[in-house]
Amino acid sequence: MTPAPIAVALDAPDLDTAARWASLTAPHVTTLKVGLELYLRYGPDVVAAVREAAGPAPVELFLDLKLHDIPATVAGAARSVAGLRPAYLTVHASGGPAMVRAAVEAAPDARVAAVTVLTSFGDADLDVIGLAGPASDAVRRLAVLAVGAGARALVCSPREAAAVRAEVGPDVVLITPGVRPEGAAAQDQTRVATPRGALAAGADVLVIGRPITGAPDPAAAAAEIARSLRD
Repeated sequence: MTPAPIAVALDAPDLDTAARWASLTAPHVTTLKVGLELYLRYGPDVVAAVREAAGPAPVELFLDLKLHDIPATVAGAARSVAGLRPAYLTVHASGGPAMVRAAVEAAPDARVAAVTVLTSFGDADLDVIGLAGPASDAVRRLAVLAVGAGARALVCSPREAAAVRAEVGPDVVLITPGVRPEGAAAQDQTRVATPRGALAAGADVLVIGRPITGAPDPAAAAAEIARSLRD
């Protein structure tokens, strides 16, 4: 059975839980995502544990660190994790083209994925931080900037996926957090869509966390979402 284009967000409280979730969900998905909190707590050990737990499943590693600093610092950080062979490494597009380019050059074997506007942000949040909105316009501007600097993937909400695809073309991987199955709570996400809606909008990889990992049976939850996408 073909795995679904889902990145399971392993936002676990400890290493054992992350490994258990990886083991349960890896047969059903293409990607496992290790975020900043887990990486800061355990470092490269969490990457090794997740890969071991996934076993023979051909899943990719998504290292979601959202790097954002001056270009030299981001280059050093990207270089320090390049040896972990992540398929994806995130940086903030708002760090500017020089910063994005520094990450791309420092981790040439990873797809640097530029985060446009966090899915927890609405238009009012952009006003507060002084970023010209609406969110859809800010996302498109940052997407074009990042791809021009060498990013091969972008992180945007599913609501902007179609507009971003029209801007950057077919070869850039679009990763969409804020994906929630029908009836699931939005929680701290603002700009959300269902898995099928995100794919229809042009997303390539759907980031899904709590609807899978918070389920009584994460394997069954992942399998059910994968089945719904195939149907």
